[in-house]
Amino acid sequence: MSEKKEKKNLKGLWIALAFLALIIITFLPNNGDVPIAGQRSLAILAFAVILWVTEAVSYPVSAAMIIAITAISLGFAPTIEDPSATYTTAGALKMILGGFSNSAVALVAAALFLAAAMQATNLHKRLALWILNIVGTKTKNIVFGAILVSIILAFFVPSATARAGAVVPILLGMVAAFGLAKNSRLAALLVITAVQSVSIWNVGIKTAAAQNMVALSFINKEFNVDVSWSQWFLYAAPFSLIMSVILFFVMIKLIKPETNVIEGGKDVIRQQLDELGKLKATEIRLIVISLLLLFFWSTEGRLHQFDTTTVTIFAIALLLTPKIGVFESWKSVEALIPWGTIIVFAVGIALGTVLLDTQGAQWLSSTVFGSLGLEHMPILSTIALVSAFNILIHLGFASATSLSSALIPILIALTTTIQLPADAIGFVLIQQFVISFGFLLPVSAPQNMLAYGTGAFTVKDFLKSGIPLTIAGYLLILLFSATYWKWLGLL
Repeated sequence: MSEKKEKKNLKGLWIALAFLALIIITFLPNNGDVPIAGQRSLAILAFAVILWVTEAVSYPVSAAMIIAITAISLGFAPTIEDPSATYTTAGALKMILGGFSNSAVALVAAALFLAAAMQATNLHKRLALWILNIVGTKTKNIVFGAILVSIILAFFVPSATARAGAVVPILLGMVAAFGLAKNSRLAALLVITAVQSVSIWNVGIKTAAAQNMVALSFINKEFNVDVSWSQWFLYAAPFSLIMSVILFFVMIKLIKPETNVIEGGKDVIRQQLDELGKLKATEIRLIVISLLLLFFWSTEGRLHQFDTTTVTIFAIALLLTPKIGVFESWKSVEALIPWGTIIVFAVGIALGTVLLDTQGAQWLSSTVFGSLGLEHMPILSTIALVSAFNILIHLGFASATSLSSALIPILIALTTTIQLPADAIGFVLIQQFVISFGFLLPVSAPQNMLAYGTGAFTVKDFLKSGIPLTIAGYLLILLFSATYWKWLGLL
């Protein structure tokens, strides 16, 4: 009880600290290096980051607070174009609500509907069981199977948490079948493998994670360039494939299970498949729609001109259509959608756009990175330094989406500060790949927290696998930047 009270008191302290940072930065003397509107947008960013990092309030609540504060604070600030006029509260409100009209928000919302369809039909669970049934009951094979499940689901389930939610219970069921506790070495091995693989494939596939949509939204707005599903896959999938191989060897070397074979594993899988019953008509329709969706995603710009968002929304419309789709009614859908995620996502995009439009991001970028002399460094050295900074700052963020919202606008501004016109898009995209590195701590990503909540492993176990994976990912980023991405023209 006292522990809960202490946590609640700390939350109050963090909220007070967030408001204090907001007030101090807002009223700091301004020597003209940054516009007043930019200074106020930086104050709002500081407020947001404190709330996001400490989780003093839930993310949707923080979004509501950010909207209200932006409307008032920025509303009375002089405009960039005409310092004699103010943005007005209506104008500032329009700016911070602008994220809701962004096509990336529509894509994330549609992706949540697709994840809900998988959940409603249990198709993702059936796919996971099929694959684990094929790979066998040797421990190494199940580790390989857990990675393979994560890869295949990443194509069809655009939610890292939903993918982890499908695989982790199945793996724990297999552990239980062998008579081992859920905190056994075998459980730690399998569950950590599954969630680390989910994070790895957040990099490899454009539609696998919401944070990718944040980065692409900013890239589209600032550079007027769209990165298609197939382009992203060409850039990032080889990276994730190599990381998956590294993950396999890291896990089987670092965490030694109690047994090399799960004798009752096959029985558990068959039992769970029997419980699911025969393939239902709704599952067949979902498979057809998902395969068509994957086809249209991967052929965008080659066989047709339909963008990823339009195709996904059309697929969701089919899934919602009676007799064609998989949902019985709207009520059955809305209970499965985390609506707060959509609000947070839209406000995150809008806050990043405000930072760029008021020149707050440009000032912060030159202040944070300017002293490093990056403008005189080769692009590879710049990527090495910024990626290291990116990995370190991620330790404070529980959400890669909020990290993208805060960091990507600053990195876009950095490309103009250090004059990277030819490599700007590639540089920002590579940093977005690094943002998905949630390998170090359970609090580094929602899917990690979901798995940690099962009690299958300790923070030390996770860190034991996370350190070599982060080092390998960092070195691979540098290797790809010097070779593969350069050959493709990304850099």
